[in-house]
Formats: sequence, structure tokens, C-alpha cells
Amino acid sequence: MGNFWQRLRQLPWRSLVIAAGLAIVVLAVFEVLLVAASQSSAIAPLLGLLFRPPLGLITLVAIAMGVGALAVVALERLDRFAINTGSLWALVLCLASVLLLKTLLPAPSLLSFGQFEIVGMMVGVFWRGRPYWRHFRRW
Repeated sequence: MGNFWQRLRQLPWRSLVIAAGLAIVVLAVFEVLLVAASQSSAIAPLLGLLFRPPLGLITLVAIAMGVGALAVVALERLDRFAINTGSLWALVLCLASVLLLKTLLPAPSLLSFGQFEIVGMMVGVFWRGRPYWRHFRRW
């Protein structure tokens, strides 16, 4: 058990939090662009179709997957050598934490802190982080 805590402390937390924060900031910019695009009479019906059920759930999960994959890309740029399965799980934790903080803000949010969004981010992180799975035996 002590070995687990030691490995947990040795994770690149600073890079993980920066990568998660960067992905959520890009999501916020995307949300602002969507709000601006929804004011257009040509694009508003298309956005209404994309975010209305049953396609709305698929759209939100796809956006969450994109956020997860974007966080891995940001982490690759920040600290490529520290990426392994454990750091990918820690990235999911950081993404969930930053998303929770974002949903607590009074600004409207496209993604909420729910199970579909978290699962979508996990799928995105592990889909994009697949080349780094070779280190799974250490965890």
C-alpha cells in the first residue's frame, strides 16, 4: 500500500492540472462560439437539432470525448515522457475536478458534471492515450 501512495505522489500533477485546465478552457471558448452561432438564423435550427433528444445525448458524449482527447494532446505537449496508464487515470481525475469547478461558476455550461460526461471524457482520454497503455503492468 505504501508503494501505491509513493507512485501517486510521483505523478506529474502540475502537468496534469495544466492539461485539464487547458482542455476545459478550450471547451469554454467552444461554448462561447456556439452561443454566438446560435444567434444566426441559418445555424440555430441545426444546433437545435444537434442538442435535442435523441441526438443531444450523443452530441454531449462526443464533445466530452473530444475534451478528453484534447487533454491528452495537451499533456503530450507538456510532459510526454511521464504519460502511462496511471497518469491517464490521474488526468481523468483532474478533468473531472476542473469540470466540477467550471460547473460551479454561474456561467452557462455545455457539459455538466454527470456520468455521461465523465464516461465520455474517460473514453476520450484512453482512446487518445492508447499508445501509452504499455506501462499498465506498473499499476
